[in-house]
Amino acid sequence: MEPRVLGRVDYEPTYRAMQEFTAQREAATPDQLWICEHPPVFTQGLAGRPEHVLSALDIPVVATNRGGQVTYHGPGQVVAYPLLDLQRRGYFVKEYVYRLEEAVIRTLRDFGVTGHRVTGAPGIYVRLDDPFGHARPDGAGFDGLGKIAALGIKVSRHCTYHGVALNVAMDLEPFSRINPCGYESLLTVDLLKIGVSTSWDEAAQIFGRHLGALLAP
Repeated sequence: MEPRVLGRVDYEPTYRAMQEFTAQREAATPDQLWICEHPPVFTQGLAGRPEHVLSALDIPVVATNRGGQVTYHGPGQVVAYPLLDLQRRGYFVKEYVYRLEEAVIRTLRDFGVTGHRVTGAPGIYVRLDDPFGHARPDGAGFDGLGKIAALGIKVSRHCTYHGVALNVAMDLEPFSRINPCGYESLLTVDLLKIGVSTSWDEAAQIFGRHLGALLAP
């Protein structure tokens, strides 16, 4: 499955295109993987609570049908939207989420960074004091961690859309205007913040390659 790189595209038309593709697909429709970045936008998941948007100001807030709470998309973030038939690929939603997270972990590893999972909080996190070390975090929950990748999916008739976003080199200020993914005071970081300088194109290529391999049947 070769990634389809869309470049910078507005969020709402992309969201509608994912919905339409999924609604119209048939049993033989080939799966796709869209990779893009968006202009600044906050997106709310189905469980999203308005109080988690602290101060949107000039950035639009878009309600969506993905899982989870509020997150931010903006330039310098690689967003991946796998449009897959899970039944045809032969794995269930829990395994799908694991594979998405593993693609982030392997992408980070290519840049020398160690990614971590947090039980009950989808996404990938890095140790703020030692993002290049391999030791697991000492504390519970988010202690000492920064979130570098967010995940929110929708499955309709065993077909997926929405996806996962990896922070590469962003303006991180908008994350301070929300409780990211519903967690108060959760710190959000990107590769640049933890000392890795790379281009959007390079990160997108590496991330797309890992997603293509890990999401295989």
